[in-house]
Amino acid sequence: MQYTHLGRTGLQVSRLGLGTMNFGELTDETASLEIMDKALDAGINFFDTADVYGGPQSPDMEKGYGISEEIIGRWLAQGGRRDRIVLATKLYQPMGTGPNDRRLSAYHIRRACEDSLRRLQTDHIDLYQMHHVDRSTPWDEIWQAMEQLVREGKVTYIGSSNFAGWDIATAQSVAASRNFLGLASEQSLYNLSARTIELEVIPALRYYGIGLIPWSPIGMGLLGGALRKATESRRASALLQMRIEQHRSQLEQYEALCKQLGEEPSDVALAWLLHNSAVTAPIIGPRNVEQLTGSLRALEVSLSDETLRRLDEIWPGPGGAAPEAYAW
Repeated sequence: MQYTHLGRTGLQVSRLGLGTMNFGELTDETASLEIMDKALDAGINFFDTADVYGGPQSPDMEKGYGISEEIIGRWLAQGGRRDRIVLATKLYQPMGTGPNDRRLSAYHIRRACEDSLRRLQTDHIDLYQMHHVDRSTPWDEIWQAMEQLVREGKVTYIGSSNFAGWDIATAQSVAASRNFLGLASEQSLYNLSARTIELEVIPALRYYGIGLIPWSPIGMGLLGGALRKATESRRASALLQMRIEQHRSQLEQYEALCKQLGEEPSDVALAWLLHNSAVTAPIIGPRNVEQLTGSLRALEVSLSDETLRRLDEIWPGPGGAAPEAYAW
């Protein structure tokens, strides 16, 4: 396994992160425990979850949230594992029907952290991530609450997810005024077919030394050989079928290139992310052990400059960073 620093911090994480959104919903507990065992054996030390993962992600549904954390907690309770992993979770989304059961008030941050610690059966969270920006709560309030968690030893690093570039800049400017480290990482939607963050988010991350953790690295299956699988009559969701038709021409070129390289499309998609110096660790979300072990191949895939140029031709980005991408 390869390891790298999480942004400008001294923390070392594996180049692939284990995403656990499927645990408890698409993947039952037995299979989830096996996946975590195999991931740890393979050297993956970065485990990512969220308080809402494991169900419909709605507090109106019985047992629709917290399940993924609970499964991880039972795995950790078996002993000998907690200090071998970097444990990341998130808060923001509704965890109840009350007006303060969501978002990023100091009130909810305290309660959400305590609830996650209980479900995870641990006394600390290594990376506590804000799942979305909350522009209705002042940054002084957010950072004061996070600083308290750090002082109490309940949280070590703070991360964001789905932040705009200016949100990152605002957060860091306030953190600096409080002599606080601020954000260590940002978890964003980023893959060959979704490159919008190249405009402003990635430049902001580079400037502030914040690690990039891409989610949906294979585009919810689009970049995982979707066209080939469709021709083999494998079932796909209605959304994926729609996206296949939308990107059919690109997929034909992409999958032909992957065949020429002798690599699986999903591995090429992950390898493309790993070639970007801004990327810390893409989050993979295996539904079974086979998908997990298959993803490890991406760490060995080397893409030539010519291949990288061809991928840019097939899946063009926004043209680089703003404003040069669209103005002089």
